[in-house]
Amino acid sequence: MPPDIPLQPFPWIDCVIIIALVALNGVFAMSELAIVSSRKPRLEAMARAGRRGARRALDLAADPGKFLSTVQIGITLIGILAGAYSGASLGGPVGERLARLGVPARIAGEAGFGLVIVLTTYVSLIIGELVPKQFALRSPEPIAAIVAAPMHWLSRVTAPLVWLLDRSSALIFRLFRIRRESETHVTAEELHLIVAEASNAGVIEESERAIISGVVRLADRPVREVMTPRTEIEWIDATADPAAIAERLRAMPHSRMPVAEGSVDAIFGVVQARDIVAALLAGEATDVRALARPAPIVPDQMDAMNALETLREAAVPMALVHDEYGHFEGVVTPADLLAAIGGVFASDREEGTDPPFVEREDGSWLISGSAAADMMADRLALPLPEDRDYATCAGFALSVLKHLPTVGESFVEDGWRFEIVDMDGRKIDKMLASRAGD
Repeated sequence: MPPDIPLQPFPWIDCVIIIALVALNGVFAMSELAIVSSRKPRLEAMARAGRRGARRALDLAADPGKFLSTVQIGITLIGILAGAYSGASLGGPVGERLARLGVPARIAGEAGFGLVIVLTTYVSLIIGELVPKQFALRSPEPIAAIVAAPMHWLSRVTAPLVWLLDRSSALIFRLFRIRRESETHVTAEELHLIVAEASNAGVIEESERAIISGVVRLADRPVREVMTPRTEIEWIDATADPAAIAERLRAMPHSRMPVAEGSVDAIFGVVQARDIVAALLAGEATDVRALARPAPIVPDQMDAMNALETLREAAVPMALVHDEYGHFEGVVTPADLLAAIGGVFASDREEGTDPPFVEREDGSWLISGSAAADMMADRLALPLPEDRDYATCAGFALSVLKHLPTVGESFVEDGWRFEIVDMDGRKIDKMLASRAGD
């Protein structure tokens, strides 16, 4: 363009209009991500608190096909309009200024048009997509409550076109034999990760995280993983002579003890310390057969939470655990369930015994073979198979080794090196776990 020809005034108003269109596109993008990523429980809580728009946001999220069609209509139309308008209104003025800067006149117009499209696309990506979506991810529920009403009315205005798009997308899904609706649920593993993230962020204390994780684990554990095994049960032999029974009652370590006929496999009831005291105060003979109360029998594969219900309804809070062949495996009490959640209490451990897990200064762990395998997995971040047929750390070692180990034998599993440091006869008593690379 010759330098003596004056330039046309630059259309700043058109720039403002284009930026407004891009910002409107950002509102649609932010609305889409906010409603899709909002957590339903939080929206329901906001709705119960009377927050305007929360209930409507729930309605939009419940029908994502129609909502996404509405948003896509707005984004597509705004994108087309912004691109066409920017090229038509700004291409010429920008081309004139490029010509003044020395760009050949024959390509100045096309160069100006291309430059406008590039800049418009860049601004659209920043203001119309990235920044609004980051806002939506930071506070999805409040933003969803704000934009729900405009999105609802827009879907009403564009209802015929929304219906067409929604039906078309549904047809594509049917052609590929895919369900559009997915069942959203939180798995136990995801819940563990959420709790761990909350603990790392300082939202909950480490002790609270351990309790929550213990409750989640308890719901997935069979009774055989939380029971007191038969080899560790304190019991009273009803066939013993009165002096031996009296001595056993005097040294009774628990408030309740099973009563059996000569063998721990022949338990027929449970005697309670308070019943013995009541009989003594009344001047009656302490006949353990007469004082024994019946205990419920539960299968070893029963869920621990179902066992809790059984204990609530039982005459005495102790259940006898049997396997599928009818063999006695152990007993389960409320104390066992509480220990599975919060860990074993020092008062419940035999005097002189060590805690089941001891972390050493070098980061290694001294682990009791009788400790629960899933508690070991929680401390070491060690994945265990869901279909495992063992309940203890000793069972974990045997499942890997496939034979009875000797002291000093070791194996590596998922980045941890496990060494057998003590055997109690044929039972693995202690293991040492350390990082495989250490």
